[in-house]
Amino acid sequence: MSLELPEHVGFLVCFAVREEAAFTLALRAKNGWERLVTGMGRRNASTQFTEALRRISPDRVLTCGFAGALNPEFKIGDVLFDEDYDAGMSPALLTAGAIPAKFYCSVRVAVTAAEKADLWRTTGADAVEMESSVIRSLCRERRIPSATVRVISDAANEDLPLDFNALMTSEQKISIPKLMGKLATSPRSIPRLMELQRNTRLAAKNLAEVLNRSLQRL
Repeated sequence: MSLELPEHVGFLVCFAVREEAAFTLALRAKNGWERLVTGMGRRNASTQFTEALRRISPDRVLTCGFAGALNPEFKIGDVLFDEDYDAGMSPALLTAGAIPAKFYCSVRVAVTAAEKADLWRTTGADAVEMESSVIRSLCRERRIPSATVRVISDAANEDLPLDFNALMTSEQKISIPKLMGKLATSPRSIPRLMELQRNTRLAAKNLAEVLNRSLQRL
């Protein structure tokens, strides 16, 4: 019985949720890279990424998506990156407008400005997200060069409209019944939630543009 070998691809580009990858479908077809949506959090990222590597053999891996700013210098829509020494992606990312930065991978959503300020002080990171460290650790175990490319979706000095941690299921997905219940009891949060949706849409567009320009050069 013959064993099917993993499909070789130049890049495997990972996102936590579909909203982060909303503008990348056409880019994938154009540039020939493979996209993976893992789900939120370290556990989902580890499970889905490990499973993907049984099917796909990438030369390099990008872990992409939204991030909350910890450094007040960064604004919504800024694209930040960090890469392994041997990934060789910095020139293309810099040319595309991405900014070198340090990331902190958290086990929970950083909701308040006070929480972000505390993380900035204690970690020295510029931005916070929830998946990249586990994906890149798995890449290092397999000697696959990798990079984190994240776009700022909420500023350091602002609170998120809701405590999304309280709305998570055990699988780290947003519970729609919990969300609807919270909005019913806190209708004043609806305009701020709509503003966050607009900001994340802008952020997703900026991220897709940087990825497109970078991968074309690479």
